[in-house]
Amino acid sequence: MGPQWRRMFRRSPRPTSPHRAPSPANPPQPAATPQPSSGLQARLWNHAYDKLKAGEPKIRQMERLVRVGLQKTAREAAVKQQMGDIIQIVGVVRGLVDKAVQASPEAAIAWVGVSFALEVLSNPLTEPGINRKGLCYVVSRMDWYWNLVDLLLDERAGSAFSGLRQQLETRIVQLYQKLLLYQMRSVCLYHRKRVAVFFRDFAILDDWSGQIDDVKQAEAAVWKDSEQYNSQQVRSHLEGIAGAAERQFSELQGITSAIQDQTRRQEQLHQEKKDKQCLDDLYDTDPVHDKTRIQNTKGGLLRDSYAWVLDNPDFKKWRTDTRGLFWIRGDPGKGKTILLCGIIDELEKDPAHPLAYFFCQATEQKLNTATAVLRGLIYSLVHQHPSLISHVRKEYDGGGKQRFEGPNAWEVMSKILEAMLTDPIVNAAVLIVDALDECGAGRPKLLDLIIRVSASSRAKWIVSSRNWPDIEETLGSTTQKVTLHLELNEDSVAAAVEAYIRHKVDKLARLKSYDEGIEQPTFLWVALVYEELARDSARPWHALKALETIPPGLDALYERMMRHIGDSEDAELCMHILAVACVVYRPVSSKELAAIVKPPTYFYDNPAALYVLVGSCGSFLTLREDIVYLVHQSAKDFLLSKASGQILPHGITHQHRTIFLRSVKVISRTLHRDIYNLTAPGFSIDDLPKPHPDPLAPVRYSCVHWVDYLQDGDLAEERTLEHLQDGGLIHTFLQHKFLYWLEAMSLQRNISLTVLAMRKLQALILEGLVHDAHRFILSYKGAIEAAPLQLYASALFFSPTQSVSVAFAADGTRLASGSSDKTVKIWDVATGACVQTLEGHGDWINSVAFTADGTRLASGSRDNTVKIWDAATGACV
Repeated sequence: MGPQWRRMFRRSPRPTSPHRAPSPANPPQPAATPQPSSGLQARLWNHAYDKLKAGEPKIRQMERLVRVGLQKTAREAAVKQQMGDIIQIVGVVRGLVDKAVQASPEAAIAWVGVSFALEVLSNPLTEPGINRKGLCYVVSRMDWYWNLVDLLLDERAGSAFSGLRQQLETRIVQLYQKLLLYQMRSVCLYHRKRVAVFFRDFAILDDWSGQIDDVKQAEAAVWKDSEQYNSQQVRSHLEGIAGAAERQFSELQGITSAIQDQTRRQEQLHQEKKDKQCLDDLYDTDPVHDKTRIQNTKGGLLRDSYAWVLDNPDFKKWRTDTRGLFWIRGDPGKGKTILLCGIIDELEKDPAHPLAYFFCQATEQKLNTATAVLRGLIYSLVHQHPSLISHVRKEYDGGGKQRFEGPNAWEVMSKILEAMLTDPIVNAAVLIVDALDECGAGRPKLLDLIIRVSASSRAKWIVSSRNWPDIEETLGSTTQKVTLHLELNEDSVAAAVEAYIRHKVDKLARLKSYDEGIEQPTFLWVALVYEELARDSARPWHALKALETIPPGLDALYERMMRHIGDSEDAELCMHILAVACVVYRPVSSKELAAIVKPPTYFYDNPAALYVLVGSCGSFLTLREDIVYLVHQSAKDFLLSKASGQILPHGITHQHRTIFLRSVKVISRTLHRDIYNLTAPGFSIDDLPKPHPDPLAPVRYSCVHWVDYLQDGDLAEERTLEHLQDGGLIHTFLQHKFLYWLEAMSLQRNISLTVLAMRKLQALILEGLVHDAHRFILSYKGAIEAAPLQLYASALFFSPTQSVSVAFAADGTRLASGSSDKTVKIWDVATGACVQTLEGHGDWINSVAFTADGTRLASGSRDNTVKIWDAATGACV
C-alpha cells in the first residue's frame, strides 16, 4: 500500500454515518464475515495496489483524487443521507465496511472504493457517465471478494498444494487489481468537476461495460482454480455469499433506479419553477384579457357585425394560402377591431393553427410600442405551449427580466419570436396585430419584421390599421399579402352596422321603450348614440327628437358632445378631466385621476360621485373596473385637434407642467416612511401584503411619471426654470422626500423606472444632488428591490430627518452626508460602515461636496461657514 494512503488511514478517524431512520423490519443481511487473516489480507491488497501502480502510469493522480474524495465524503456526510428508508441497504453495506476496517486497518484500501460507490449510488446529482449498474455489482459482491483470501488460501496447507495455492493467489491479486482500478476510475469521474486541475493531461476511459467484464472474467478465473484447491464446504460457503450478493445486487439496482427517478422529478420541478419565474417576468399584459376588456367597452361582440368577413373572398384566399399577410384597412369607427375579435373567435376553433394576438392602444404605454407587441405575442404563444419557454430561457437566463425591458429589448424579443416560429410546435401559426396606427415607438421596425417573417416562415399574419401613408408604403411593398379595404366593401360594412343597430335598438327598447330609427354607417357612431340614449336622464318620449338633433359623422357628433359639456354646471371640471385623459401615458384609475385633477373635496369621499362626473364628459370617456379610458382613438384625435382650445387653452406643454406640479405636491403630501407598516427592515417584497385601502393607490401614477411631465413641459418657461434651480421644487423634493419616493416605487416593483427617471432628470438639471441620487439608486438598486425598508436599515442610507445633503466621491467608494446633527459623516460604500465623523459646525449641514480628486471635502452650514476637510485624516484644513 502507498505510504500516503497508510498515513491517511492511520491518522484520520473513520467518519461516522449521520443519523438515519430505523431500518426496515427485515433488511437484507450480508453473509457472515469470517475474521480475516490480517497479515495475508494486507499483503494481497498491497500487492494488488503496487502492481496496479506499476501498470497504470496515471495511478498516482487517481490516488490523489480518491484522497480528495475521501475528505469530501467526511465534509458532506450529512448531505448525502436524504433518502430515508429507501437506502437502508446502503447502511447494511456500510456496516460490512465498518467490520472489515476495524478488523484490519490496512484493509481500508479495499473498502475506500466501496464507500465512494455507495456515495455515488445515493447521490442524485452524480455525473451521468458513471456506470451505476457496474457499481451496484461491485458493491454487492464486495463481501465475497473479502472472504476469498480467508476461505481459499490456507497457509497451513501442505507443500503438495503450494503450486495450486500460488496460482490461486495470483488470480485473487489480479481480481483485486481489477476491482481497485474500476473503483478508482469511478471516483475520478465522480469528482472530475471538483478536481478538474488533475485532468488537464489525464483522459479517463469510460468503457464501463468492458471494465466490469474484466472484473467478472477475473472472478471466473478464481472460481475455476478454486475447484482444484478447496473443499466442497469452502466452495459452498462462497456460493452462499455469492447468492446473498445477487440479492443485494438486485436491491441496490432498485435503489439507484428510485434515486434517479426522484432526481428527474426534482430537476423537473426545479426547471418548472424557473420556467414560471421566466413567464412571470415576461408578462406585461395578457392579450386575452385585453380582448375581453375591449369587447366589453364596445358593448359586446355581435356575430352579425363580423360574420361577413368570414365569407369574404379575400379572407378565404388568405386562409387557403400556406403563408402571407392579411391586411384590414379602413377609416376610424369602421369596426376593424370588431372584425379582428370575430376572426380570432373563428380561428380559435382550429387547434391545428396556434394563434397569438395583440391589440395596440395609443393611450396605454404597455400597448403602444413595437417591443410590447412582440412581448405580448410571445407571452400568448408560451402560455398556450409551455415547451416554447425554452426559447425565452435562452435569453432570460443570461440577464433576467432586464432582457425584456432594457435598451436591447426589441432585438431580444424579435430573436425569441423568430426562433419560436421555427419550432415545429407552432407550425403554421397565425399572428394578429390590431391597430398598427396606434403603435407609436418602433412601428417601422415592427412592419419590417412582419413583412420579413411572413415571407420567410410558415407563420401567417393578420393586421389592421387606418389608411396611413407610412403603413401603406411599407405593407404595399410586399406581394405576399391580401388587402381588405373597408371603404371598398361599403355594402358589407353597412349590413354589419345595420345588424349592430338592430341589436342596440332592441336593447334600448327593453331598457327605455325606444322605437327604431337609427341609421349611420359606422359602428362607433352607433355606439356613441346608444350611450346618449341610454343615459339615466334620457326619456323615451324624447328619443326621436334626440335622434333628429344628433348629426351624422363622428366629428359632428363629437362637436355636439362638447357643446353639451360646455353647457353643463360641471363644465370646468369636465374640461380638466378631458385634458388629463388626453395627456396621460396610460389609462388611470379614478383615484389617480382625482389626485391629478384635484376636484372639490366632496368627490374624494364619494367615489360614486366621481363616476358620475366622469360620465358627464359626454361619451368621450368610459369607466371599466375603475379605470378611465378614452372611448376611441378618434375621440383623442378630435380633442387634441379640434377641441384643444377648450380643454387645453394654454397648450399641451402647459398641461404637462400643471400635472408635474400637481404630482410632486400629492406625492410629497402622501408619502412617508414605512407607508405599508411593514416594520421589519428585511421584509421581503415577495411577502408583501397589500393594505386595504391602499395608501399608494392615488399616487401610483404620479410616482412613476412626474419626471416625464417635467421633461415634456415647457422648459423655457420662467416658472419651470425656477423649479430646476438650487432650492427649487425638485431640489427640495429630493432632499426631503427622495427616500420615501424610492420606497413607494419599490413597493410597486418599479425601482428600474427610478433609474430612468433620474437619467432624464440629469439631462435637465446639471446639479450634484441629482447626480448623487442617480448614483445612489444604481448602487443599492438590488437591495431596495428585494426589501424596500432596507433604505432605512443601513446607516449608509441617508434619512430626510437627519441627512440634508449627500455626495459621492468621484471613484464611487465613499459617500459623504451632511446632517441635522451638525456633523459630516463619511461612509464606505462597499460595507455601509461610517468611517469618519467630522465635527466643527454650529448648525445644520446644508451641503457637502468632494473635490474632483477626492482628497478634500467641502461642507456648508446654516451657521454661515464653509469648511474644507482632509478626506483621509478628517482634519479641518
